[in-house]
Amino acid sequence: MYGKQPLTPRLSGLKLEYRIVQLYSRDAGKREAQIGFNVGQGTQDLGFRNSVPVLFNCLPATKVILGIKDHDGSPTTAALVIRDEQGRIYPNPAKRLAPDFFFHEQVYRKDGESVDLPPGKYTVSLSRGPEYEVERTTFEVEEAEQQRVPLQLTRWIHPATLGWYSGDHHIHAAGCAHYDSPTEGVGPEDMMRHILGEDLNVGCVLSWGPCWYTQKEFFKGETSELSTKDYLMRYDVEVSGFPSSHAGHLCLLRLTEDDYPGSKVIEDWPSWTLPVLKWGKEQGGVVGYSHSGWGLGLPDYGGNGQRLATMNYRNRNGGQQGRAADTLPDYAMPPFDGIGANEFIVTSVHDVCHFISAVDTPAIWELNIWYHTLNCGLRSRISGETDFPCIYGDRVGLGRVYVSLPKGEPLTFDSWIAGVKDGRSYCGDGLSHLMDMKVNNVALGEPGSNGKISQLNLENPGEVTVTCNAAAMLEAEQNETTRTIRNSRLDQKPYWHIERCREGETRKVPVELIVNGHPVEKVMLEADGHIESLKFKTKIEQSSWVALRILPSCHTNPVFVEVENQPIRASRKSAQWCANAVEVCWNSKKGQIRESERKAAREAYDQAKVYYQSAMKAAKTE
Repeated sequence: MYGKQPLTPRLSGLKLEYRIVQLYSRDAGKREAQIGFNVGQGTQDLGFRNSVPVLFNCLPATKVILGIKDHDGSPTTAALVIRDEQGRIYPNPAKRLAPDFFFHEQVYRKDGESVDLPPGKYTVSLSRGPEYEVERTTFEVEEAEQQRVPLQLTRWIHPATLGWYSGDHHIHAAGCAHYDSPTEGVGPEDMMRHILGEDLNVGCVLSWGPCWYTQKEFFKGETSELSTKDYLMRYDVEVSGFPSSHAGHLCLLRLTEDDYPGSKVIEDWPSWTLPVLKWGKEQGGVVGYSHSGWGLGLPDYGGNGQRLATMNYRNRNGGQQGRAADTLPDYAMPPFDGIGANEFIVTSVHDVCHFISAVDTPAIWELNIWYHTLNCGLRSRISGETDFPCIYGDRVGLGRVYVSLPKGEPLTFDSWIAGVKDGRSYCGDGLSHLMDMKVNNVALGEPGSNGKISQLNLENPGEVTVTCNAAAMLEAEQNETTRTIRNSRLDQKPYWHIERCREGETRKVPVELIVNGHPVEKVMLEADGHIESLKFKTKIEQSSWVALRILPSCHTNPVFVEVENQPIRASRKSAQWCANAVEVCWNSKKGQIRESERKAAREAYDQAKVYYQSAMKAAKTE
């Protein structure tokens, strides 16, 4: 309906006034539409004489064939947001069916595929995940049966050629923003298209509560036959909508069996997370917690535990809302009342949790519990995920983990997921990268001293050298969108984003060296896409864990440095926090643990508390 000049938004009161309506049809040819008119309640004609059928001849659209070329000229799949001169999106989201999702602006097309567009002028935004620049092109569609539009992608970085392969291990094909009817969601072909269109080397599609009995039919215990040499898809499990969900949703990867022993329906599964993690690990799976921050929000000192106390953190750019977690680890106690990594405080002690997920909840909430447990000598790794389309429905791969593979080794799911388990990885938004981290001669996730993964042994306290290759990409000039991201609260989306890291009005971001949860050195990195080799030096006084971060955009896993063969007991306050957290978690979860399982759960909680109390006694520093 047109209401702009020379028309007016409201009727003028004249006896005769013209209005213009533009109609669209899915199908070309003769179409009938019923046109009716009234000016509000009581003005309708009771005999329906104000409605009249009109026969329209709907002209066919032009088949626009897309020539989509990758940075090297090879044909590829990409994401396209197509708008006309009025800003309307094509194809119409309300009319879409899979593989095009109605809750997206973009559609995914591979080279040689097409979209149907009426004649007119259009703008297309072309992208393929965060490693590519967003290309904006205008073109005109003519009245023709078909025409071809060439489109060219441009990369700013290509980690896979450097041995770092991206993945998102938390994607859903049903539930949340997906199609409600049928509730079963979409098929593997649809999900593979999205994985390709976002340049995800590995995508894990997880069956969960709302779609369990249908989507689990796609589980094969191996990679999908739709996978290619460079792009892998595998179906696995998220324990969400199951009896243990209250204690934390679980991400179970590389399973050979997806039904818990003795279970016939979801309701038969355990009501707390340790037995499920143990079962997943024992069958060779790689297991951890999803959307870790839920339930771990620090209190706002006003009683609402899901709001963010870090609003009070110092903002290096002078604003009111902090983006740098200058005081991590934080010692305020969260309520442990959510579906994130709540029982992680217990299961990490029992060595059944390989990783804790990040990027899809506020960074401080995720990192705080992880930092505390690392300070007590525990070694669960961190990984990256999106939880598409539940937390983020925009696209797959907004949260990513980058895993290093040995030079020349082909990409396989087993080798990639082993890198997640061993911490041969970093995670983030894909807009910054911290590759090839080493502490002295020990590489991230590789065998070090005594053959232990990511471990460096020092005979005495001494200086270590930390190196990495870093790159980041910020818009050269800030705009309304980037300023909104930069100034938003830490508990507002996007939770992890390079724009939050921008130093003042510059194009620089800080790369921080973290020892036992505290930044000890910082280097400013020009975020123009170029890879820079960085070097840090720091003295290690006691057994410690060492990592790098660009917060909140990218975080590496740790290298563990043991001095005089002593275990890491880095902080008495962290150990005390963990011991207290065990009791807070128990009081929050015990009511939803079955009575038949409660005794075993209480024993496991008590064992975790004893561990932290022992760590507290052994800690040399406050």
